Amino acid sequence: MKSPKRKPKEDSKQKRLRAKKIVQALEDNYPEATCSLRFQNPFELLVATMLSAQCTDERVNKVTPALFKKYPTSQKMAKAKQQDVEALIQSTGFFRNKARNLIACSQQLVRDHKGQVPSTMEELHALAGVGRKTANVVLGNAFGTPGMVVDTHVTRISQRLGLSKGGSAEHIEAELEQVIEKENWVQFSHLLIEHGRKICKARKALCEECFLNTLCPQLL
Repeated sequence: MKSPKRKPKEDSKQKRLRAKKIVQALEDNYPEATCSLRFQNPFELLVATMLSAQCTDERVNKVTPALFKKYPTSQKMAKAKQQDVEALIQSTGFFRNKARNLIACSQQLVRDHKGQVPSTMEELHALAGVGRKTANVVLGNAFGTPGMVVDTHVTRISQRLGLSKGGSAEHIEAELEQVIEKENWVQFSHLLIEHGRKICKARKALCEECFLNTLCPQLL
């Protein structure tokens, strides 16, 4: 009995073409996908994104109105007392560490950037509590600078779709930047997050309902 022929390995050009079709399908099905964190300026987005670590955006959006009312600027946050910030953000989890980072980050903004949020990866990444994910969120959504945000949804779904092999967030970011067109980097994360919430869920993906069936290696 002959063994079944293996499907030819996808080359880089074919992967980029498939990725383009995936992006188009996601855009067609989630035309209103956008950053779900509520913010009015770069400082608010920076704070909200820092709070979103290990926490839902929905929960963060419930916490930030009171937080921003009391600390609307980096200058105000820089002078905040740790326990006061903790009380306002307690429900987001890891609140002691987050409060410490918010105050330290704000102090850096005041000391090194005249109170303003910087607009480069290098400067953002140097701030307390700010990793590449947070920096890319701010760059893309506050400054319009292309950046690939890698969160749990992006990590899971990009691997299921065969667009990345996994590893560190930095490695996944680099892989995706090779196959996704730069003009789509910011929107791509919003699309995958939406898809992860509705279809490609962590515990059980609803593959029978997925419009990416013909583009997903798991179903081909």
